Formats: sequence, C-alpha cells, structure tokens
Amino acid sequence: MTEEELKEKVKYVQQAKFEAQTLELKAAHEGCPQKLYDTLSSFSNQDGGGIILFGIDETSNFSPVGVYDAQDIQKKINAQCLQMEPVVRPVLTVTVIDGKHFVAAEIPAIDISERPCYYRGKGKIKGSHIRVGDSDEQMTEYEIYSYEAFRRKYQDEIRFANHVTPASLDQNKLNDYLHRLRLGKPNLSQLSDAQIESLMSIAKDDRITLWASLLFGLYPQAYFPQLSIIATVVPGLQVGDLGTESERFLDNERIEGDLAQMLERALQFVRRNIKSKTIINEETGKREDRTEYPMNAVREAILNALVHRDYSIHTEGMPIQIQLFEDRMEIRSPGGLYGRITVDQLGKVQPDTRNPMLASAMETLQLTENRYSGIPIIRKELASYGLPPAELENRRGTFIVTFRKRPQNSGFPIHTTDDTRIANLIAFCHQPRSRSEIASFLGIKTVTYVMQQYIKPLLDANKLQMTLPGQPRSHKQKYVSMPGINSIIT
Repeated sequence: MTEEELKEKVKYVQQAKFEAQTLELKAAHEGCPQKLYDTLSSFSNQDGGGIILFGIDETSNFSPVGVYDAQDIQKKINAQCLQMEPVVRPVLTVTVIDGKHFVAAEIPAIDISERPCYYRGKGKIKGSHIRVGDSDEQMTEYEIYSYEAFRRKYQDEIRFANHVTPASLDQNKLNDYLHRLRLGKPNLSQLSDAQIESLMSIAKDDRITLWASLLFGLYPQAYFPQLSIIATVVPGLQVGDLGTESERFLDNERIEGDLAQMLERALQFVRRNIKSKTIINEETGKREDRTEYPMNAVREAILNALVHRDYSIHTEGMPIQIQLFEDRMEIRSPGGLYGRITVDQLGKVQPDTRNPMLASAMETLQLTENRYSGIPIIRKELASYGLPPAELENRRGTFIVTFRKRPQNSGFPIHTTDDTRIANLIAFCHQPRSRSEIASFLGIKTVTYVMQQYIKPLLDANKLQMTLPGQPRSHKQKYVSMPGINSIIT
C-alpha cells in the first residue's frame, strides 16, 4: 500500500475501533511484538491474506501510539517471517502522522498447494493457524489434513473399506453398473468383471473400496454407522427451542442405506415435513402441487452433500445433517469446500472434485449429471418460487446450504394439497378427539408431528378448536371441528 493509503487505514481504525478478518493491530511503541507467528500463519492461510498494522494500541481505546523505531521493527518483522514454513514475504510500508511512525505489514496469501503456512519452531500441527473473525485459531488436525489431501490428490473414496467383502454388496446393483459401463465405454466392453472392478477402483483381491460399499452395499452402515444422514425438524428458530409439549424435535430420523436410497429417503423426509399448496398453472390451466421449497433444489443440495462430502477417516464419524427450522432448512455436509474454489465461484467455474470416482459412478447410474450444474439449478429453482437465493457457507470443515422460507405474511398454507385427508379429519373431529385419536386416525405414529403438521394449522385456520382453550397442554385436551365447518368422509 502507499503511504497515503496507510494514513487512511490508521484514520479508519481510530474511527471504527475494531480488528477484522484481514486486519490485526499491534501497539509496538515499546518494542516489536515477540510472537507474530500465529497471525503470520493465519493471514498466509486465508485467501486475500491480511494486514498487520503497528502503532495502534487497542487496549487504550485504539490510541495512535506509533512504533518505537520504524527501521528496527521492519528488520524484526522480517526476522520472524523467515521462521515460517514456507517463508512469508511481507510488503512493508511506513508513514508518519503527527510525528509518530506507523508501519503496515501486508501478508500475502500463499497458494493453496503450499498451505498450511506454519511456524517452524512449533511444527506443523501446533504452528498452523487460521483466522476466525479477529482472532488466530490453531488449525485442527483435519484442517491440516485437508490441505495435504488436495496437494497430494488423495482419493479417500477409493480407500479399501475394512471388513467389507464381495458378499456385502448387492450383486444386482453392481452388475447393472458394470453393464452400463460396458455400454457407455467401448474400451471396457471386452473386459472381464474382475478387470473392470480393478480398473474402476471397485475391488481388488476381494477387498472392496469405500465408494463401492456406499453405492452397492447391502447395508453400508454396518461398517460405517455415521456415514448416514441425520434429519430433524426443530420447533423453533434454533436447536434447543422446544415445542408446545416441550419436545425438542417434531420429527427425527436417521436415514440409512446406500447413497441412492439415502437420497430418496431424505427427499421423502423433507416432503412430509414442509408445507405445500395447490396452484393453477396460468399457461396450462391445470392444478399443480407446489411445495414450500422447490424439491428439485432440495434434491440437488442433498445430492451434492452425498457426492462431495469428505469421506476421509477424519470425518467418518460425521453424518450429513438436514435440519428444518420454522424459517429455513439447512443441509450440512462434512468437509467444507475442496481445492481452490471459493464460495463466490460456485456455479460459475469448474471446481476441483473431491471424489471423482464416486461422482463418475453416480453419473453412470444417472443419479447425477456430473456437469457442475447443481448450484445453477438451485438458484434457478429458488428464483422461480420467489424465494431468497440459497445461502452457501464454508465453515471450518463443514459446508452449509441454507434455504429461507417466504416471509411469514406470505399466506403460504399448510398441506392444502392433502384436501381429502384434511376434509376427513375435520369430519372425524365433529366429536371431540384427543391427539392420540387423531394420530391413529391419520395412521401417523408421531403425535408431535401430527400436532405441528395438522392440528396446529387447522387451529390457526379456525377449522378446529380446543375443548380446553385455557389449558392448551392439558392431557385432557381434545379438538373439535368449528361450528359450520362441513366435510364429507370419502
């Protein structure tokens, strides 16, 4: 930066009075700080690098105290930079304001293939840091591994799965895959099954790879219990909020099976837990069901999580999470973004692929296009529903996709597609009925789910009323149709 830019930076800090993701303040009026290593590491390891500004004392209301000696501090900054691996090459700028010297050290980001940058005196495990807000946090072992995995092009999905044998696979699914391969890849058409399985990293010497177990396994969770999906419906805006009967979850399911089965079962979970309505298509004049979130977008988000999550031993104990809140849906995938791509580039440039064999196999089975179209489809579908754009967040080992609902005043009704079932329920409640009686009538085991998805919406719509309105949580509470509400059981 120029001297004028440095002066503007000092002025800005005095007004703003805070550090930031890319800005660290040091007083340095009594000498050069002895331990810059953590900040040198964290700035080097983040895209865009950062600036260390010397001469501002944040402990004294961000006073401009200046540095003790502009010449000497530059030498000592460089000396500490030489202790880093790889060596940090700062860009130093000096300016004078009201007779006081200020020094800025611009720390450039190093290429992702060289990360993590760490202090040699502590070693890679303890000396690697990452910037979190305005603090320097020690990297986790997994964060360090993720850089190593990219640099060395590890393919964790093709590591051999302990104890998994050919007998653990669904031979019909595997044979279908081999048949599709022969049809689509002429070079494989004349090879034996064993040759193809070896070439395509499915199996070797009766040892099965992880991706093959996940895609063709009879029950993959027998060997990898946490490589599943945990889906929950939270009765509030954050985990920990309680429902009307102090329940933590309105619906809660561990979704297991092979990858295709988990995808379908996850979509079924979302469908049964989101609102829907019937609309008239202006072009065709036909009735169409429209869910609260576009299911094509939901499918792409879940599919991306299954295909692109991290399958290393570091994340083996971390399931994918689907969480439905009152105002949003979050899909959390272990592993974070892979390679050089940033969140802003998603859907615009071709990303590095973490699990290429798995992605290719899913394409062969026509479960995914493998054309990097997932994010564009999500954006297009949400826009067509008039919903806010998806929020994409890369957070320390986890990638999060968030869909937001329409505003509360949008008048989006609940389950109006289920007209017959609703009509039957209202008719059933011409006599007062308990929660359990209603659940039994609907054929649903979870009473809290019935409360959230049926009883509460009908109460809000003035189609049902409580027999004990002053005691909504009473175990004697029953629900009866409002006078004048007529329905016919079909």
